[in-house]
Amino acid sequence: MKKLWIILLLLFPLQWVMAQNLQPYVLGFETTENLSVIAQKIQSNLEQNDISVLGQYQPANDKNRWIIIFGSPELEAAVKKVGGLSGFAAALRIAITQEGGKTLVSYTNPAYWGNAYFRNDYDKVSAYYNTLTDHLENALKASGTYIGRPFGSKKGLEVKELRKYHYMFGMPYFDDNIELGEFSSYASTLAKIESNIAKGVSSVKMVYKVSIPGKELTLYGFGLSGEKGESKFMPIIDINNPKHTAFLPYEILVMGNKAYMLHGRFRIALSFPDLTMGTFSKIMSTPGDIEDLLEQVVK
Repeated sequence: MKKLWIILLLLFPLQWVMAQNLQPYVLGFETTENLSVIAQKIQSNLEQNDISVLGQYQPANDKNRWIIIFGSPELEAAVKKVGGLSGFAAALRIAITQEGGKTLVSYTNPAYWGNAYFRNDYDKVSAYYNTLTDHLENALKASGTYIGRPFGSKKGLEVKELRKYHYMFGMPYFDDNIELGEFSSYASTLAKIESNIAKGVSSVKMVYKVSIPGKELTLYGFGLSGEKGESKFMPIIDINNPKHTAFLPYEILVMGNKAYMLHGRFRIALSFPDLTMGTFSKIMSTPGDIEDLLEQVVK
């Protein structure tokens, strides 16, 4: 029996066992290159690995941060297969953050966010995520010396926790999203949002848009500025290193004739699962502030 355990440990190292607990972000690599230079390099390598850049922006009006939002045929296929609220999974994010004298490149962990958004349907689309992860890692390996270290939660979350995630008793689940608006059709919902964006929405700027062919699903990402935006809440909640820059931007999902956002008390907690109630209490108004800002887009 002792020999059997030795063999099993050799076949399944500790890293594999610990990987069962997922963390929201992965540190891709560190560099001393200029932020804008590394952003251009990453974009080029993403495209060479069949990953499309959907948008980019500087979050929280912070010159030390940059975010690249990307999509891929695998994410599109996964969302198309399951449909519905899985549309929130149509895009992932790469963050470039200057901290501690270095430029850190991190990204949203595909398996973490995939399990959180697809939940029990993730097994149906896991092959797509495995392929995407390979392509993403190849792109980052071509951009710098790859590290691949997960971060964002000391212990991480088990898959079963992610699939039914909520921060604590009484807090919202994935399904407890917020309906921002309802219109007569999918086309009219998109038309209203596009019209408002074209006119300009106070303290809200569209960063990206991705639609799923054959499905009435379109995901938008918005940067939030002003006194109630990102520069207000990010310094309060993004207090650990590496920074959780890839938490942003915030999304609106158009599904059929309705527009939805994930509840702030779900979306923020999922992105910062280790924050204490004391810290969350400092941003009690933030979920409502985000809702108020995004409601303007669908008025």
